[in-house]
Amino acid sequence: MNTLSWLIVRLLINAGALILVSRFIEGIRVDTFTTALIAALILGIVNAIIRPILVILTLPINLITLGLFTFAINAALLLLVANVVEGFVIDGFASALVAAVILWIVSLITNTFFHGGK
Repeated sequence: MNTLSWLIVRLLINAGALILVSRFIEGIRVDTFTTALIAALILGIVNAIIRPILVILTLPINLITLGLFTFAINAALLLLVANVVEGFVIDGFASALVAAVILWIVSLITNTFFHGGK
């Protein structure tokens, strides 16, 4: 699978995951699939640009927590995206944290499936 196809598949899977998360976690709302696509796209961009900087800046606490603080970073970035994308609402940090863990599991499964665990 070429890179563009892989990115499109990832975008669709992440948008679907956002829709599912909104159905099962109270405090998260995604109005439409288009909203989920936009949120997934912006989340991907934020994860590519801002997340590495935050991970480096919080390296000491990440080391102390054995990497678990990364979930807090992911939750904060989800809240950031929810503030930017109209129709994507997260009511609080706890909901964002649960969503971040679920989205991480989806990403782990997707990467394992498409890359064969490489």
